[in-house]
Amino acid sequence: MRFGFIKSIFQKVDTLITGRGRIDEELFEELEAALLQADVNVHTTMMALENLREAVKENRLKDPEDVKSHLRTSLSQVLKNAGVEGGTLHVSETPPTVYLVVGVNGVGKTTSIAKIAYRLTRQGRKPLLAAGDTFRAAAIEQLEIWGSRVGVEVIKHREGSDPSAVIYDAIQAARGRKADFVIADTAGRLHTRNNLMEELKKVNRVIERELGRPPDETLLVLDATTGQNAISQAKQFKAAVNLTGIVLAKLDGTARGGIVITLADELGLPIKLVGTGEKMENLEDFDPEAFVEALLS
Repeated sequence: MRFGFIKSIFQKVDTLITGRGRIDEELFEELEAALLQADVNVHTTMMALENLREAVKENRLKDPEDVKSHLRTSLSQVLKNAGVEGGTLHVSETPPTVYLVVGVNGVGKTTSIAKIAYRLTRQGRKPLLAAGDTFRAAAIEQLEIWGSRVGVEVIKHREGSDPSAVIYDAIQAARGRKADFVIADTAGRLHTRNNLMEELKKVNRVIERELGRPPDETLLVLDATTGQNAISQAKQFKAAVNLTGIVLAKLDGTARGGIVITLADELGLPIKLVGTGEKMENLEDFDPEAFVEALLS
């Protein structure tokens, strides 16, 4: 995985430290600004700098490389604490494996669904798509277009139908057609709408009743370019459904990769997949080590 589009925070760190000849409070203030500008949240920024202050004091650090090493360790620990272990999606031993995909309109949800389906077909799997966003006719049509491009069947009802019924039928269709995955779209109305959240809870109940287990993954799609706004969206969805991970779309559209650290810190959810371009193959397993190296190398 390559994160060449992510601007290294340490480019700024090097500039701040080189030629200064000392590590002082002014440096910490400038480092704070650099981290916040990279979309690292206040909590993580304060924690990392406090750890750095202690290390400087206890170990009498003077070398910029030592400063960078300690900052790298602090930020890496945030990803580890969130259980970010890469992009492995759970696959059930009893097919069909069901992935429920949630998120507001415009974040790249439908495209991400198509990319996941494309990955599965490349692996020799047979997925079906469920058009569970029945609130908008355009959403059903959009999913059908992507399904046609990828070569995957879409199970749909008419606009305004019960999303739970669509996903129920998709599970039945998968069993009848020996498909091993169902990837279900859901309505992307404003995340503050209580009716949407109740709808998602009902979908979860139907899936659990039909499979004898919850969805194998409930993936929240977020737009990396929206920065802190993605956090408020995520908190609303997390309150309504049992999220298992995040798909971070459009990561190639931002140079401020600190949003990844912020998501891990504030939500405690693993980032499983990241969108790194517009092509079907531009959906990659998230590699935390590669990411930290790009952000902090």
